[in-house]
Amino acid sequence: MNFHTRKWVKPEDLNPNGTLFGGSLLRWIDEEAAIYAIVQLGNQRVVTKYISEINFVSASRQGDIIELGITATEFGRTSITLTCEVRNKITRKSILTVEKMVFVNLGEDGLPAPHGRTEIKYVKDQFKDDEPHP
Repeated sequence: MNFHTRKWVKPEDLNPNGTLFGGSLLRWIDEEAAIYAIVQLGNQRVVTKYISEINFVSASRQGDIIELGITATEFGRTSITLTCEVRNKITRKSILTVEKMVFVNLGEDGLPAPHGRTEIKYVKDQFKDDEPHP
């Protein structure tokens, strides 16, 4: 799993216990997963359909830098299934895992639409050009 997105835990992200508020973290995960699904499916019209049990295994505090790792685990006809891990960037200690997140590809009519994808597309393959580089 590649960890690309990083967040700095700031005072406005904390709960009354002085640790990262779960709702803030879930918002970040949903946004990052949606962006991942959009890039993989090549369509900005995707919606969150399902998020499995979320397992918080450790806390994050103000000043921590956390990173989110997301990868595709399954491609359905109109959906993509992802898994996510959030960890502390410095210690690499896991903060939480989400085993299954399902996003649905929508057509212009707002209904589920086939996406035609069957495997992960990597950035290096998405922006190929015909021009040789010096």
